[in-house]
Amino acid sequence: MSIKHGLLALLQDEPKYGYQLRGEFEAATGATWPLNIGQVYTTLTRLERDGLVRAASSDGDGRSTYEITDAGRSELAKWFATPVTRESRPRDELAIKLALALAVPGVDVSAVVQGQRMSTMQSLQELTRLKRNSTEGEISWQLVIESMIFGAEAEIRWLDHCEGMLLRHRGTPRAVQQNKPQTYAPDEHEARS
Repeated sequence: MSIKHGLLALLQDEPKYGYQLRGEFEAATGATWPLNIGQVYTTLTRLERDGLVRAASSDGDGRSTYEITDAGRSELAKWFATPVTRESRPRDELAIKLALALAVPGVDVSAVVQGQRMSTMQSLQELTRLKRNSTEGEISWQLVIESMIFGAEAEIRWLDHCEGMLLRHRGTPRAVQQNKPQTYAPDEHEARS
């Protein structure tokens, strides 16, 4: 999700100040995506430049409220109607970390997998506690937390899969490995067993 579309969504009902937008954004995402006020006002400036919002009014202290324009409503409707693709999501740091761990001599890839699994399981336990303690009316927070729970569960399954691949790969004879791109080189002890 972009901050741009998040702010447009929050302006759908009524004009708001930047501080209101920040608070509502964090409340809607369960504070999983904290914003600093500079990000909010920088984004509002760009949205205004692009004709998607406009300053609605200003108080005596120079603070402006912003409102969504018709062009902003069209942009928001288009965003809601467009599915999120895997390519538009950030690169998966964990997958890259494991790929690099395999490429760098001397890294215990199994230890990296185990360390990540333990960390992810701890996160999953904490997320489950948060879900259990949330109230019925916090539907936006429940959607966010359940997405995070499903993501953690999927990551644990993927780590189990990685571990199985590593175990199978260790049993592959060296002659076969020489014909493949170098992704994992067994140490001297493993090569003899």
